[in-house]
Amino acid sequence: MRYAVIMAGGSGLRLWPMSRNTLPKQLIPFIAGRSLLESAAARLEGLIPPERRYICAGQAHREAILRALPGWSADGYLGEPVGRDTVNAAGFCAAVIARRDPDAVIAVFTADHLIEPVDEFQRIVSNGYALVEQHPDTLLTFGIAPDTPSTAYGYLELGEELGSGARRVSRFHEKPNPEAARKYFEAGPDCYLWNSGMFVWRAAALLDCLFRYEPETHGLLMQIAEAWDKPSRQAVLERIYPGLKKTSVDYAVMEPASRDPLVRVAALPMRLRWLDVGSWPMYARTLAEDDRGNAVAGAKALVQDSRNTLVASSDPNHLVTVLGCRDLIVIHTPDATLVCSRSEAEAIKKLHELVRRRFGDEYV
Repeated sequence: MRYAVIMAGGSGLRLWPMSRNTLPKQLIPFIAGRSLLESAAARLEGLIPPERRYICAGQAHREAILRALPGWSADGYLGEPVGRDTVNAAGFCAAVIARRDPDAVIAVFTADHLIEPVDEFQRIVSNGYALVEQHPDTLLTFGIAPDTPSTAYGYLELGEELGSGARRVSRFHEKPNPEAARKYFEAGPDCYLWNSGMFVWRAAALLDCLFRYEPETHGLLMQIAEAWDKPSRQAVLERIYPGLKKTSVDYAVMEPASRDPLVRVAALPMRLRWLDVGSWPMYARTLAEDDRGNAVAGAKALVQDSRNTLVASSDPNHLVTVLGCRDLIVIHTPDATLVCSRSEAEAIKKLHELVRRRFGDEYV
């Protein structure tokens, strides 16, 4: 049967100071009053029955997430004691689901994307399920046509056509340097796509790859799955999960699988509007801009004689004014304010760590 998993464990460091440990980016209602997680869950309506939908996220956010999604089954919440990157989250979900349904075909989505139109998204995902059902050795990823030579995403190098619009992935390229990103962008979407971080695979196929590429991780995840329907579930999870090797599913599985004759790694293009809202410049693209490229969200704000500036606030009683500025990001919350150049948006992650070390967890 078909299943869906939403990965919602990201910390959203580049969206500080709005994204915090207590309210990570996927729960912030900053997209027209709706959170990214709510949008991700809504995209599954009519695609997968509620009893076959899962969320994988931090155990600490369990109550907040289930409150945000009142129709979601508590049994469909797979809580990580700590984040151990995407290969462990994906393998954890596959191991638990496969224990209940050995023939499960799982689509993996993330909780930080905006995707429109939804009906086209569901059509493409349905094609992805069908392709994996027809070719059980396939690990499928969804690719996005680049609209800029971005260094923020990994790239999929495309090989031969596989039918139904899919292409073989001949190579995965991690986040490139500017020169390589421009080369991939100029080659065009027939040669390179962004790696969206969304997948479809048989649970058994993913677990087999883990068994061959990361046997220690596989063995530990299978111990968790073995205990999942037993009283020892939580104790086993908390004992094993924090010690799992921390790495991405691309590096641990998809890259070696693309060189493995026993596996077929395929990309299915998603030709629709896709935004990975992982940084403030990307968030700005969700907003209406004035004729000078300025955007304002949730703020009492006055932006005067400025260009290409984003102002966002979570404090309805605080006035933010910007005068004579260019290419700025101004983010205000009741206890922390960020002002930075757009060109430094990726460095907010490092700033977050500096804030934590200097001022403690209160501001992160």
